[in-house]
Amino acid sequence: QVQLVESGGGLVQAGDSLRLSCAASGGRSEYYAMGWFRQGPGKEREFVAGISWNGGVTSYEDSAKGRFTIPRDSAKNTVFLQMRRLKPEDTAVYCCAAARSPHPQTYNNPKEYDYWGQGTQVTVAS
Repeated sequence: QVQLVESGGGLVQAGDSLRLSCAASGGRSEYYAMGWFRQGPGKEREFVAGISWNGGVTSYEDSAKGRFTIPRDSAKNTVFLQMRRLKPEDTAVYCCAAARSPHPQTYNNPKEYDYWGQGTQVTVAS
């Protein structure tokens, strides 16, 4: 069984930065691709960023490009979401996900992921 635990959410001001963490345990999560999804108030869940098992490939949703990065420390089974120049529309519950595949063909497809964390709230004030 793989468990994912997110942390690092909070209340920030527009333009601020925030780093989320996702710690994985159990299974062979060190070989899993990882991703971040978010769901804002009244919105559907959407893909934010993904990373292959060794960090060699990353993928970003258009609105995140140039602002967000998804570093990974495979030795610690931890993936991060480094968010910069945050906007009020970034307000959402952010969930970490893990795919058994080390390199999914479509990182933005939630069906590629097998395990999900509980989420951490990010609120960006205007």
